[in-house]
Amino acid sequence: MALRWNPRGVGVDSHRDESGDLSRLVVDEITWYMREHKVSRADLAHSMNVSPGRVSQILSGDENLTLRTISGVLVALGATAEFTLRPLDEPADHLDLVAETDGARP
Repeated sequence: MALRWNPRGVGVDSHRDESGDLSRLVVDEITWYMREHKVSRADLAHSMNVSPGRVSQILSGDENLTLRTISGVLVALGATAEFTLRPLDEPADHLDLVAETDGARP
């Protein structure tokens, strides 16, 4: 399933921080994947060799997710993600996030 992130209000007058929207999208995709593959937060914490509290921080949506953190989560889940950047003037959305799973997402 592909998720598309399309920043609104891109331009000089935009004062809203859209990075939180992208972070929330990534967290939503991770939690969906965990639910579909029956991976608990405790399982993820064990696989990442971190505390369950750290997993809660990561999945809270308030965490500033680094590529290193996202990579650690993906490795622990045995999942991959793809990012595609496109110019703003292209008709398609600007960034695709595709998490590869065993089955199609509804």
